[in-house]
Amino acid sequence: MLKLGGRVAAEAAAQVHALREAGHEVVVVHGAGPQITAEMERRGIVPSFVNGRRVTTAEVLEVVRESLQAVNDTVCAAIGPDAVALMGDAIGLPAVQVTELGLVGNPVPSAPAAVLAVLAAGHVPVIVPLAEGPLNVNADEAAAALAIGLRAERILFVSDVPGVMLDGEVVSELGVDAAEQMLEAGVFEGGILPKLEAAMRAARGGVHAAIGATEVAA
Repeated sequence: MLKLGGRVAAEAAAQVHALREAGHEVVVVHGAGPQITAEMERRGIVPSFVNGRRVTTAEVLEVVRESLQAVNDTVCAAIGPDAVALMGDAIGLPAVQVTELGLVGNPVPSAPAAVLAVLAAGHVPVIVPLAEGPLNVNADEAAAALAIGLRAERILFVSDVPGVMLDGEVVSELGVDAAEQMLEAGVFEGGILPKLEAAMRAARGGVHAAIGATEVAA
């Protein structure tokens, strides 16, 4: 499982190809955070976040869908003809709505039949993180839930951040218990929060997890 940040999505095709050449099946989930924020600003919509999660109205959801679709098109084009675009809400990606955030959901582990079919055909599912509803779901959380549901061997969070940073240095390994204590102590903030929480969830769900160069171990 590869979770690609919106800033690096197009450049990650080489990683997909390398993993496939090594004999791995690859599932891709991507975000579009920078693109969504830029389009909202262009339309005069003020972005609002709570703990790194976007508050989503119907107007915002329209922007989210369009931005994710544009990134999906770019990622699929970069990967090539083996890439198969899948809209999360269309394939039945389940989530529990978080009403205080509007049209937002918490993904739950699943193994959608459409994803399994694409893998069985020897292709690469490239999934837009929207859930049934439709609901906006955090791409990191969606990737972790899918990794658990699909019983993936490994999940790698790829972004413009080299890994989990502590005191200006990338940590090579971080245990989930230590990470949880640091989260509770407010050591981390911003965009790393959902990535770390998702990696912890995946690790506890039996999936080897890494954020860049940082292994997140159960």
